Amino acid sequence: MRAVVRFCLLAAGLASLPMVAHAQWQAVEKVKTYAIAGKSGAELYESIGARGPEMGGKARAIAHTGFKLTWTRKYEPQGDACVLVSAQPKLTITYTLPKPAEQLPVTTRRSWETFIAGVHKHELVHGEMIKDMVKEIETESVGLTAADDPDCRKIRNDLTKRLSEISNKQRQRARDFDKTELSDGGNLQQLVLGLVREQ
Repeated sequence: MRAVVRFCLLAAGLASLPMVAHAQWQAVEKVKTYAIAGKSGAELYESIGARGPEMGGKARAIAHTGFKLTWTRKYEPQGDACVLVSAQPKLTITYTLPKPAEQLPVTTRRSWETFIAGVHKHELVHGEMIKDMVKEIETESVGLTAADDPDCRKIRNDLTKRLSEISNKQRQRARDFDKTELSDGGNLQQLVLGLVREQ
């Protein structure tokens, strides 16, 4: 398809460039739940406040997106330089969402389903941000070269600095998104109001 065609068209032009490997990868995405109590929207939200994921030991969140990221990297000395020729990520994203422990009354169930669908959608945006971060890391990593580094030591320090900058940028992006969603009239605020009022 399009990716295959593009690859074929570019293959000849890339033949003269240094060998760098970009492998295809996919994130593993999982959902886990924590139990909440209550029969009304207000009771459910109160239970979320008591049982939700702890954030920095200060407050509890409605939901949380966490991830585990490891890399398989190949460094290759080329003359006096070192080149990072491949960097293969292994990414697992886990979405933690609330789940009522008991069956809900019909009216509450409707508002709950709207609420949890919206919360899940919000967390999926965080998941996409994490995937974007990993793609940016991959782009910055593969082909990275350090001169006068035949033992491939300097290149690791350079890479660590670059990855720290990318990671910090992703965290700030996530914070900005949450701030917007939780602000007056924001999407998450409206979802909470809809649940508590059982709209």
